[in-house]
Amino acid sequence: MAGALKFLADECCDAGLVSTLRGSGYDVTYITEQCAGTSDDDVLLRAYNEGRILLTEDKDFGELSYRLRKPSAGIVLIRMDVKEKHMKWPRLKDLIEKHAARLPGHFVIVHSDKFRFRPLIFSL
Repeated sequence: MAGALKFLADECCDAGLVSTLRGSGYDVTYITEQCAGTSDDDVLLRAYNEGRILLTEDKDFGELSYRLRKPSAGIVLIRMDVKEKHMKWPRLKDLIEKHAARLPGHFVIVHSDKFRFRPLIFSL
């Protein structure tokens, strides 16, 4: 069910992707709408405190999670070339439909042709 997963979209996320997620029934908080300019540390902490999967296109969250050992409920990093922008929603939708139960507690990298899962060190 769409309502089961909650997301916090980092401000670097495509607004169209956020809108499509919401239109599909997902609970999505978008940093750009509420507190643009928030530090990555605070974004990650907010997602963790609210039990939301962080949706981002910023690879710096990997460093926060692994090198600095910041807690996280889960992170989905979309890594696609600009010319693959049209693939973001189909790939995210495929990830959610096939692997929703694996998102909490994992750092997931979404590529145009594959998903990479890595367990988080500190998670919910």
